Amino acid sequence: MSELKRQLTTRHMSMIALGGTLGTGIFLTSGAALYTAGPFGAILAYLIMGMMVYFLMNSLGEMSAYKPVSGSFCEYASDYVSKPFGFAMGYNYWFNWAITIAVELIASAIVMQYWFPHVPPVQWCALFFVAIFALNILSVKSYGESQYWLSLIKVAAILIFIVIGVLVITGFDKTHRVIGFHNWTQGHFHDGLSGLFAVFLLSGFAFQGTELIGVAAGEAKDPHKSIPRAVKQIFWRILLFYILIMLIISLIIPYTDPRLLNENNNIAMSPFTIVFSMMHIPYITGIMNFIILTALLSACNSDLYSATRILWHLSKKGSAPKLFSIVNQNGIPIYALLATASFGLLAFLSDLYGGTFIFLMLVNISSLAGFLAWFGIARSHLGFRKHYLAKGHQLRDLPFISRFYPWAPIIAIILCSIIVFGQWYTLAIQHNISWSSLISMYIGLPIVFFLWLGNWWYHKKKSG
Repeated sequence: MSELKRQLTTRHMSMIALGGTLGTGIFLTSGAALYTAGPFGAILAYLIMGMMVYFLMNSLGEMSAYKPVSGSFCEYASDYVSKPFGFAMGYNYWFNWAITIAVELIASAIVMQYWFPHVPPVQWCALFFVAIFALNILSVKSYGESQYWLSLIKVAAILIFIVIGVLVITGFDKTHRVIGFHNWTQGHFHDGLSGLFAVFLLSGFAFQGTELIGVAAGEAKDPHKSIPRAVKQIFWRILLFYILIMLIISLIIPYTDPRLLNENNNIAMSPFTIVFSMMHIPYITGIMNFIILTALLSACNSDLYSATRILWHLSKKGSAPKLFSIVNQNGIPIYALLATASFGLLAFLSDLYGGTFIFLMLVNISSLAGFLAWFGIARSHLGFRKHYLAKGHQLRDLPFISRFYPWAPIIAIILCSIIVFGQWYTLAIQHNISWSSLISMYIGLPIVFFLWLGNWWYHKKKSG
């Protein structure tokens, strides 16, 4: 047996994308973004990233509604650009989400320090690793249901956060002090252009996951209808949450607040926890921390799901060992799941080298891989539209038509390129060029290049 089951509905599809996005990037690293670039810099970075994601979601929606397959990125890249490009993009995207599993596990362990400061974080990593693996091994429907309810908790928490944030800003908390725009009077663009480029990486990591609709397309019921609906719904939810949340955080918390990053540049506390603590409501901080924990585990759930489907698809197309295309009676690609889950073991490195050091390094690695994946989506869309029209098809026959073509994918390609190569500028300005920083920033580039080159050489030798 080697086929997946179509058991995901529109509500599952929307929550898979939302669950994969609303995780560490918004609940933890949003504070680091504010600290790094100041209030205006952080909001500008998130606005630009939101625009690019809007373009990318439209591109992906057009392709995946027309041709819904699990592992859509390598499929579209192979069909509409070249087989070597699809091969490289497929492994890059698998690597991206496999790495992020470890990121979410470490972040969850950091949150647990609030209640159990003396328990080694690695023990929490092990516990959560087993729990997430168990959810993914049951069935696609159980995964979709668990993701739906975990994501629903996140959405409720964010809505409560927005209400409480507005109350704190307008002075309706116990202090009765109107904060207004007081915290915007200093550090508008802290660290200037280098700070902005650094936050692009953090905001990019925060927005990654919106494209999970494309990965889940192969297991969607009635994908020609559910995917367009999910694309239209999910972007506005994400943009509303991210931009509004960053606005509230920047108004309430000064960018110099030591609770965002301590003297060792370690993440000290979630900005959500900081804001809730200002209400002085009994147990509210602990409740918020618990909700943050469920958010991180929900994101980890999405990470493992998406990476497993990418590896399954690579195997189906002959780009990975056939073992990874075997599906059990529940419709789970079991060996692909085992191989992908093994990347979660990287979280245990935090016990050797320090949690925050490994955490931030893995965030940077994942962010770069994510930008390369987005580059691949935009490039594939350009090829798709050309290929579709060349066959004599009409645009009106597409289940979903992308807006602003061809400028949307072109702008996305330009932005991805500027952000990726702009990280060198940030390192140079901050005098932070070292082997560890270079590896964490750019390890994905040579990996993707050699994957492309190796596959190109293979096909050349095979045809020659």
